[in-house]
Amino acid sequence: MRQTTQKTRYTICDIRCTGHRTGFTLIELLLALAITAILLTAVALAFNASVINYRENEDIFKAINSARQSLFRITSQLRTATAVDPTAPANECSMITAAGEDITYRYDNTAHVLSLITNDDLTDDDYVLCSNVNSVTFTKDVFVEDAVTKVKSVQIAISVASDGVEKKLAAAAVVRRNLD
Repeated sequence: MRQTTQKTRYTICDIRCTGHRTGFTLIELLLALAITAILLTAVALAFNASVINYRENEDIFKAINSARQSLFRITSQLRTATAVDPTAPANECSMITAAGEDITYRYDNTAHVLSLITNDDLTDDDYVLCSNVNSVTFTKDVFVEDAVTKVKSVQIAISVASDGVEKKLAAAAVVRRNLD
């Protein structure tokens, strides 16, 4: 009979000891909760930084794309222009297009925009080609033919900015009518 009692005692002791070790303590739960909170905060901060970076990249992409389209339009019209004003200031490029329109491309440094102005019709508004512009320069290469100053080519430099990021683009166009 003694052996049975001893076995029973061991069984009861084993049940008490293992029963006590199967659950989590309050401190272990709080520690797990704190670690989870730290990890979730780190993930949220990384996601927020990613969203901000995406928006900034999208804004500068739009500004650069708008400037590229403006440069393409200006250079296309310059190549086929019948006349380009050699006396226009560095922030302007005035010309007579192949279609006979009198137009001016002008950079407004107070509004930070590059605009297209139709000189024939002063009643319409200026058309904004590109915004977020920091600077635009039109450098004209001139020559004199038969006592008349003509423009041979125009170099254009545009600087655009968005959220502190600045990019510069440049293009050049030769006025084909003046090549003869």
